Formats: sequence, structure tokens, C-alpha cells
Amino acid sequence: MNLKLYKPLCIFDLETTGTNIGKDRIVEICILKVNPDASRESKTWKVNPEMAIPKECSEIHGIYDEDVKDAPTFREIASKVVEMITGADLGGFNSNRFDVPLLAEELLRADFDFDLSKFKLVDAQTIFFKKEPRNLGAAYQFYCDKTLENAHSAEADVMATFEVLDAQVGRYEDVPNEVAETECFFYSKQVCGSCRNDSF
Repeated sequence: MNLKLYKPLCIFDLETTGTNIGKDRIVEICILKVNPDASRESKTWKVNPEMAIPKECSEIHGIYDEDVKDAPTFREIASKVVEMITGADLGGFNSNRFDVPLLAEELLRADFDFDLSKFKLVDAQTIFFKKEPRNLGAAYQFYCDKTLENAHSAEADVMATFEVLDAQVGRYEDVPNEVAETECFFYSKQVCGSCRNDSF
């Protein structure tokens, strides 16, 4: 193991009813607890969110109302979650922006005091973005094998953006080469029937 741990690290992920931290609810939570001696334990719970799961969310994570109608509510499993993460640090992927705040909301609703100051937070996505930049310059290098000179000058940026877009269409077979269809790919990864007749 490359990580040097002095206390357990709980990597966790949430599947939810949506992305609104204040109103959406957990439908599944998995926690992997990695101990300093490299031993591991993991727990996964399906959770009844006590609200309907929007169809578009179910299509992403594959969990439907029927799958969780008999599952415990978050309040019913909250003590087990707290027990598992107490004394540990927390980690995930995009966890600092989404999973940690939503978990905090759920724990507060379940009457658990969730003091974030007691945890170190490690987000693998943050490391990924720092080490593998996802900006126009990086895209230009990746798709066009060119260095973006004068980044943040409007002219240089638009020229590079067009080259990147054109290279993406050429690189990926499933990215359509018509603008209306490409817009559909961006939103749903499938071409809607109306695009082929789009007159704009």
C-alpha cells in the first residue's frame, strides 16, 4: 500500500436522489475502511430515501423506488455509519464538494452531531485535477499535440477550442459530427430523434 496511514481512512461513496445537498437523500452508501495495518472492511447499505427517486437518477445509478422500498431509512442506519467513521479520516472522489456535505446533512437530520473538524478530508478527484489538468491547454495538448500559446487571450482560446472540438469528433466514433447531435451527446449521450430534423 502506497498510503501511509496513522489512523483509519474511510473511503465512501453515495448514490442519491439528486445533487441538491439540502434536499436530496441517500439511496445507497458504501464505506471502505482501510486501517494502518492495511486491513480492510467494507459495508454497503441500500437506503429508503423516504421520497421518490427521479427516473433520470435511477437511470444513472440503477436504483429504483422498488429496490429500496423495504430498505432501512438513513436514520435507522445512521448509528452504524457513525460507528464506522468515528476515529477515521474521510476520502472519496468529488467527496469534498458532494458526498461529505450530503452525508453531513443526513447525519444532522438523524440527530447526530457531525463535526467536520474532527476529520481530515482526502478527495482523489482534487489530486487528479491538480496532477492531470482539465483545462483548455491540457485538452489542446492531448487532442492536438500542440502547446497553447497565449492562453487566456480570446483569439488563442477560440482557435484552440475549435481545433479541440474538431479533433474530438474525429477521435471518438460515438461523438456525432453534426452540431445538433453533438449537443444531444453532451446532455444524454444519445441522439434524440428531433436532432436529425433540426432546422436551426
